[in-house]
Amino acid sequence: MQRIAKFEKVSLEQFTKDFLTVFPESGPDDAKGVYDRIKLPERATSGSAGYDFFAVYGFTLEPGKTMKVPTGIRVKMEEGWVLSLYPRSSFGFKFRMQLDNTVGIIDSDYYNADNEGHIWVKVTNDTKVSANEKVLPLRINSGGAFVQGIFLPFGITEDDDATAERKGGFGSTSAKLF
Repeated sequence: MQRIAKFEKVSLEQFTKDFLTVFPESGPDDAKGVYDRIKLPERATSGSAGYDFFAVYGFTLEPGKTMKVPTGIRVKMEEGWVLSLYPRSSFGFKFRMQLDNTVGIIDSDYYNADNEGHIWVKVTNDTKVSANEKVLPLRINSGGAFVQGIFLPFGITEDDDATAERKGGFGSTSAKLF
């Protein structure tokens, strides 16, 4: 196996800023308590392709509801690799938990973004059931694995001439669509 990446926490300052955008009723002390519990992603077994990302706080998603989740994680990886994020298989199967961007793509230069490369995940509980089935909320416990990341190599075209450098975070590398 090639060792091509390293997970790290974002700074406490970056995490606090981001955490308070999701939980404005919280304070810096709350954010620090959550920050102290951040666990770096890891594989469950030696044969696992995916690195489990762990929820920094517990949350419940009712069917049809969406939530932005700051992970407190960034990743430094070699050029020519990408980290793809997917829901954990069991949550996708049982609750149709989906990432709102279908597959999260973390580029190697995202590490240097203005937000320290802070990886966010936006999830939706898209449960659809027939009339006789019970609709259950999706519950993610604090410290529970909810998303998995897989490192993949990628190639570029022979005539590629991209020279721009990333500055911002999500969606900063392309032109405005709307």
